[in-house]
Amino acid sequence: MESFFCTVGMVPEPQFSNCTMFLTKTIKLVTILDDVYGTVDELELWDVNILNDLPDYMKSCFLALYNTVNEIASDILKEQGEVVLPYLTNAWADLLKAFLQEAKWSYQEQTPKFEEYLENAWMSVSGPLQLIHAYFLLGHGRAKEELECLEKYHNLLRWPSVIFRLCNDIASFKSAREHMNKLIDEAWKKMNREGFEGCGFDEVFIATALNIARLSHCLYQ
Repeated sequence: MESFFCTVGMVPEPQFSNCTMFLTKTIKLVTILDDVYGTVDELELWDVNILNDLPDYMKSCFLALYNTVNEIASDILKEQGEVVLPYLTNAWADLLKAFLQEAKWSYQEQTPKFEEYLENAWMSVSGPLQLIHAYFLLGHGRAKEELECLEKYHNLLRWPSVIFRLCNDIASFKSAREHMNKLIDEAWKKMNREGFEGCGFDEVFIATALNIARLSHCLYQ
């Protein structure tokens, strides 16, 4: 239910119910995979035949991810005629790399500088992943300029994700609430100033990106 609530907050329009359904699945997968590390190499190969080489606890997770992402890519191919699987798998690989970095810090009992932490954390919060999936599910995928912006994680993907992460962290760092709120305010300013430069995204996708930032305040504050 929480996953569905998040997706409706991102894409509330009823005509995009297919997008809502698939985004709900991706959010649920993120919550499961958050505790599973070491799958990045296997994910980049995107080959179900490597299942036998994985630990038992990872086999079901990888297979669920493999099947779900292929289902999404197949649906987009059927409905829009677009081949988007490479974009989706790259987004998942980048997310799991961010998860893996956080796991390394924890295992090695390291405390990174805040700037280093945040540079990884805006990715690990999964905002960019959700937006890349939403971009294609909303019916996009033909403009070269837009695809390049997606691959480079344009500021329209970055700043809503930064806000999402900071709002999430406020719940864990109550003693630093005032400072965190200042950082959130600054991220909003940067998003409003830089979030729309150098991209040709339409109003629907821009609204979806902004909704992630708005939703984060509802969820965590």
